[in-house]
Amino acid sequence: MSLRIDDMNGLRQTFTRDGFQLSYLDTHPDDSARPVVLLIHGFPDTACMWAPQINALTDAGYRCIAPDTLGCGESDMGNKVDDYNIFTIIGNHIALLDHLNIDQVDLAGHDWGAVQAWFLAAYHPKRTKTLCAISVGHPTAYARAGLRQMMAGWYIAYFNLRGISERFLPGKGRFSLRSIFRTHPNINEVMKRFAEPGRLMAAVNIYRANLVPVLTRSHPKVIAPTLGIWSKEDVFLTEKQLTDSEKWTTGDWTYKKTDGAHWIPITEPEWLNAQLLGHFQR
Repeated sequence: MSLRIDDMNGLRQTFTRDGFQLSYLDTHPDDSARPVVLLIHGFPDTACMWAPQINALTDAGYRCIAPDTLGCGESDMGNKVDDYNIFTIIGNHIALLDHLNIDQVDLAGHDWGAVQAWFLAAYHPKRTKTLCAISVGHPTAYARAGLRQMMAGWYIAYFNLRGISERFLPGKGRFSLRSIFRTHPNINEVMKRFAEPGRLMAAVNIYRANLVPVLTRSHPKVIAPTLGIWSKEDVFLTEKQLTDSEKWTTGDWTYKKTDGAHWIPITEPEWLNAQLLGHFQR
């Protein structure tokens, strides 16, 4: 299989949970023999960001499932901020696995997708074979990472300024999303997607719904073998919040870092593919 992002619609499926139609990519919907990898995107991306990983993993014999989380991509938008609560979001992922009769997955997530992956692995350990967390560490390690991480994550507080961020994020000034996330390799595609009414703030709602549940509570340790990946040029996340995540795992822990910037699945696909395959195939 050799897919580009433009080819992804051929893999698209939908299911319904709590009245929302949720979209996902499934490379082999009729093949129950293949081991399954669940790939969870972050902000401001969609399931299509995983095209390079889907190519490599399917060639290696895996079935890849990549959901568009609520409010993102082709999935419906929630009407309330609380629709984007982290426990609701991972509940959507578990409901998807139940819908597909899948008991256990190898799990990978990037950015907010990594947060979701940590939560899924911590609160649903029987569903997780292995975990790969890209860029973001265990939520408790992140919350305790100190002043440097707080400063790097300043935009989180800004996104939570309702009425103010709505005004400036869609524009082109210093406090626009285009400026804050200017290192995104596909920022023009991101802004074109967010031009659809409601889409930008629907995606931002994951920040607004989760300051308290993610950062003010201690969360369980992960028992699955875990690979943490961080990039040296990441301006949003410090290395400490990733390396300290080892304290929040009880299974085998592996840490790798690369020279790139934040969007590792897009900018360093071949390197990441090798790390994922090595981790999943141990």
